[in-house]
Amino acid sequence: MEPHQQGLIRDLPDNEKDQAGCYPVIIVTGLSGSGKSTALNVFEDLGFFCVDGLPVSLAPTIMELFSRENPKNFRGLALGMDLRQSSFASEWSRAREQISRSRTCLQIIYLEAASEVLVRRYAETRRPHPLEGQGIGLEQALDKEKKLLEPLRNDAHLVVDTSHFTIHDLRRTLKEKWVCLDQVFSGIRVHIISFGFKYGMPSEADMVQDLRFLPNPFFKPELKNLSGSDQAISEYVLGQDPGSSYLEKYKDFLGFILPLFQKEGRYRLTMAFGCTGGRHRSVAVAENMAEFLKESGYLISVEHRHLQLG
Repeated sequence: MEPHQQGLIRDLPDNEKDQAGCYPVIIVTGLSGSGKSTALNVFEDLGFFCVDGLPVSLAPTIMELFSRENPKNFRGLALGMDLRQSSFASEWSRAREQISRSRTCLQIIYLEAASEVLVRRYAETRRPHPLEGQGIGLEQALDKEKKLLEPLRNDAHLVVDTSHFTIHDLRRTLKEKWVCLDQVFSGIRVHIISFGFKYGMPSEADMVQDLRFLPNPFFKPELKNLSGSDQAISEYVLGQDPGSSYLEKYKDFLGFILPLFQKEGRYRLTMAFGCTGGRHRSVAVAENMAEFLKESGYLISVEHRHLQLG
């Protein structure tokens, strides 16, 4: 069995799945050392407004505000809660009752791990457990924490055992198992850069294509002053072989590889297309690929880095 398949996953009940279209508000909680900070980082990367260590008593207020205002610059709200508050358990009972009467669509993710795994993680990080220093050791603190958080675990919509998880496994679990985020995770963001090799390759590129094998419009006087954004350049470069065959084969390759990147839990990919000066061939191909990927349902951004220099 693969490591990411070993965790205990409890899927959403059917009545919660019916709420998948509402504005997502997430509580990330669970045992200290089980990966809450990592989970919050995942949501932050996705464009969620994240608050860690929020007092439980303030949770209903901030949830109601987000539900009512629905801010356009955030995809949702994610709150990290743990036992840094001494009154956490008692406060949660009152907060849960308030939340149930509000218009907020709440989802709770509870993370946990085996005691021996948590002990090892604390030994590696050398950080104290929130309940240590109260006359008890680490193992006793872990046992006490489990009992205090039991009501919240019972309320959770998704319970994940991260004992055998890597960071990537946790990201993949959130992607595959939590139906409320289907739309958010629906596509990898692809950033496309055209550039000229004479000015240097983009250091941030994950994939680079050298297009200097394509016919160069620079040597055609009637085309030299145009750019790859012009139809005449696109037809000259891509309207016949080898350009047309290259497009067909590379689009087939992207159709194969991008879903695999997405399945792995990758959020973004930077593709760079280069020619000599970054004005003709690279721009034409970048524009064509951007249109193809946009029609395929991916989130696309395009940057012509050297267009004015080439």
